[in-house]
Amino acid sequence: MSCAPAADNCLIIVGQLAGTCETRITPAGVPISRFLLEHHSGQQEAGMPREARCRIPVMACGEALAGIARRLAPEARVRVQGFVSRANHREGEYRLVLHAARIDILVTESSED
Repeated sequence: MSCAPAADNCLIIVGQLAGTCETRITPAGVPISRFLLEHHSGQQEAGMPREARCRIPVMACGEALAGIARRLAPEARVRVQGFVSRANHREGEYRLVLHAARIDILVTESSED
């Protein structure tokens, strides 16, 4: 899975849904799904272990991506690839949103008793 050098704005992150996915249809008929992705991992920084945690809103536009997003169950594990941009264009507003270009649902091993 590679990122195109589209002005070097590409993020690939794995996490799980925090809550549910909401979908709406724009006046132009384009489905837009939104969900919150929670990430937790161990990383290395300056040779030291570091815990990385974040929550990032994800927006999936278009029938194909919104169709995948609609199938996501709460706490589903996914890998999302896309670009980041401001949530809105109000002056002084700098919250980021991950605009999905690809969503992979990850299969998790479940323990059966």
